[in-house]
Amino acid sequence: MPPLLFFLLLFIGIPLLEIYLLIEVGGVIGAFPTVLMVVFTAVLGVSMIRVQGFSTLQKAQTAMNRGELPATEMFEGVMLLFAAICLLMPGFFTDTIGFLLLIPPLRRFIARKLIDSSLLKARVSGFRAQGDYFDGEYEDLTPEQQHQKNQARIQQVHIIEAKTDPDKD
Repeated sequence: MPPLLFFLLLFIGIPLLEIYLLIEVGGVIGAFPTVLMVVFTAVLGVSMIRVQGFSTLQKAQTAMNRGELPATEMFEGVMLLFAAICLLMPGFFTDTIGFLLLIPPLRRFIARKLIDSSLLKARVSGFRAQGDYFDGEYEDLTPEQQHQKNQARIQQVHIIEAKTDPDKD
């Protein structure tokens, strides 16, 4: 899709659809109930996002404590931010998108698809003609060895914090 067409759809098409839906719903149930429904969905959505956001943050911290990259959790966090924006925008179409992104299995599925897509894969193919490469060390560890190494790093951080923090005396 050409970028101009995408932005036209995003900034003109979606607001027009929202206005149409608000007028139609307002014609059926009345203007005041429609406004109350829009405000209610925003408040409900933000409270749900708060709970799920903390849950996603906790999962990311658990993954990092295990020495894993919390890629899925990071994408879920970005989707929760997008869901919050959608739910705060007045309208039923964006509320639907926001509430769909609040369904954890659906959000996890989308995150995994984004991670697996070729658009988001890192180029780690060694030396290239342009000179792009990643330099680093690789160490194959069992989960127990990784846990021990992480615990040692945490201990080092605590020692450094104790030495640099004068309030911990």
